[in-house]
Amino acid sequence: MSDAEPISLYPGYGAGGAISQPQRASSPVPSVVVFNRRELMAILNVYGRQVAAGEWRDYAIDHGRETASFSIFRRTSEVPLYRIEKTPKLARKQGAYSVVSATGLILKRGNDLDRVLAVIDRKMRLVD
Repeated sequence: MSDAEPISLYPGYGAGGAISQPQRASSPVPSVVVFNRRELMAILNVYGRQVAAGEWRDYAIDHGRETASFSIFRRTSEVPLYRIEKTPKLARKQGAYSVVSATGLILKRGNDLDRVLAVIDRKMRLVD
């Protein structure tokens, strides 16, 4: 090193703290699991019927690295009645979709979202 060359205490930074050449890590960018349009429409159809019946009032959607979750609430201030979860890692083992109750009990699990949602979709029936 010569006396004229600036000394940097942090690798990758030039004189004055400016980034000279960013050093990229070899790890890939983490992906996020989300519901696609078809899945969201199926979930919102069930949700809409229950809202119209006065059973449910609020929902929340969470997207994470391993799981996407649609939580259903009776009241906003309470814990969710149900969580509809999408976990692509479990697609070949137990099924990518599951419905979880407020107590943590898995009510239904599978790869067909419509069949999994049938456990919480109480359709109106006529009583004779």
